Amino acid sequence: MSFVTIMPQALENAATNLAGIGSVFSEATAAAAIPTTGPLPAGADAISADIAALLTSHGQTWQAFSRDYEWLHQRFVDLLNGSAGKYWATEIENAAQNALKTANTDSEWLVGRRMIGNGANGAAGTGQNGGAGGWLIGNGGSGAAGQNGENGGAAGFFGHGGNGGAGGLFGDGGNGEAGGSGSPGEGNSVGRSGGTGGTGGAGGAARWFGDGGTGGTGSQAGTQGVVWLAGMEATAEPEATTAMPE
Repeated sequence: MSFVTIMPQALENAATNLAGIGSVFSEATAAAAIPTTGPLPAGADAISADIAALLTSHGQTWQAFSRDYEWLHQRFVDLLNGSAGKYWATEIENAAQNALKTANTDSEWLVGRRMIGNGANGAAGTGQNGGAGGWLIGNGGSGAAGQNGENGGAAGFFGHGGNGGAGGLFGDGGNGEAGGSGSPGEGNSVGRSGGTGGTGGAGGAARWFGDGGTGGTGSQAGTQGVVWLAGMEATAEPEATTAMPE
């Protein structure tokens, strides 16, 4: 496989230089328009008139060609500028992805769990637990169906707990994980309510002889925003919900 290295700044510089060349060409063409498209006959005879007409025809042809060239030249300059912009956007996206990858790698090394991202689902037929979502943002993966339905993955600060896996022939459904915490309310002249607590994962379904798993517990709502005018802070009552066993 061949690889091409692109320097967006070099493309922008090339486009700027080409635009300058186009401007010089346009100025030269405009300066030559009158002398080349309207020459006067050298004399009053027919031959002088014919030569002047021939030169005028050549001058008009050159002006038409110049207009076409200027259009093509400008399209090429626009193409270079557009390409440079796309390469810049790609560089920015790559930098953002590298930063996220670094953050997740460090988080996994420290605590065994990513910072941002959804947890992986358990492999089908293995009864494997769903992977935990990122600490900050991410949904837990769904537990796989198996001998006993396994637990769904835990959610992050923003996200939903994964669904419990379905039980096997004699197994119980797995329990859904707890949802993520609600986000804090915003401070204002009037305090705003905290965000709603994350939704707990659904309990896994039983097969024939098992019991359905218990749904995950919904987490507490976020705290209410500060009431700036009153100078006090109110806290929303915690909310917790538990799904009934299936």
